[in-house]
Amino acid sequence: MTKKVTSKISYFNFSQKNRRGQIWVETVIYTLIAFSLIALVLGFAKPEIEELRDKSILQQSLEMMEDLDILITEVLQACTGNKRVIEVAIRKGDLRLDGSNDQLLFEFEGKYIYSEPGENIQQGNLNISTEEVGKLGLINITRDYSDYNITYYKEDNLKILSKATTPYKIFISNLGKDESGKTIINIELN
Repeated sequence: MTKKVTSKISYFNFSQKNRRGQIWVETVIYTLIAFSLIALVLGFAKPEIEELRDKSILQQSLEMMEDLDILITEVLQACTGNKRVIEVAIRKGDLRLDGSNDQLLFEFEGKYIYSEPGENIQQGNLNISTEEVGKLGLINITRDYSDYNITYYKEDNLKILSKATTPYKIFISNLGKDESGKTIINIELN
C-alpha cells in the first residue's frame, strides 16, 4: 500500500510541476500578444500623434511670428528710442533674425504639411511656404522688412534662435533713421 501512495504522490508532484510550467508559458504568450497589439496600435497611431503635435507647434509659431510683427510695428510707429520686450518660446524649429536681408524667418521641419509644396500663402504680413523633404515638410514663415533696416546688436548680422527650454527675451528698439532714410529696428537678446 505504501507503493501506491508513493506513486500517486510522485504523479501529483509531476502533474503540479507541469501545471506551473504551463501557467508560465501561457503568461509569456499572453504578454507577447499584448505587446504585439500595443506595438501594432502605436505603429498606426504614432504618426498621427506626431502630426497633430507638429500642427500645434506650428500654430504657436505662427502666433509668435504675428506677435513679433505686431511689436515691431508698434516700435516703428513710436518715436526714436522706443524699446519693447517680448518673450519668445521656441519648442521646435529655428527663428532667424536676418539683418543682412532685413527679415525674420521661422523654419520648421515636421510631419505636418501646412500647404501644397511650392505654394506660398500670405497670412497677414507673413509669407508661408512648404517644401517636401523626404516624408517631412519644411515650413518657412517669413516676414520681410525691406522698407526698414533690421539689425542685430546694431549690426547687419544673422542670429539663429533654436529650440530652448526657457523662453528667449527679445528687446526690439527704434534707433531712428540710417543714411539711406530707412528706420533702424534693432534686436537684442537678454
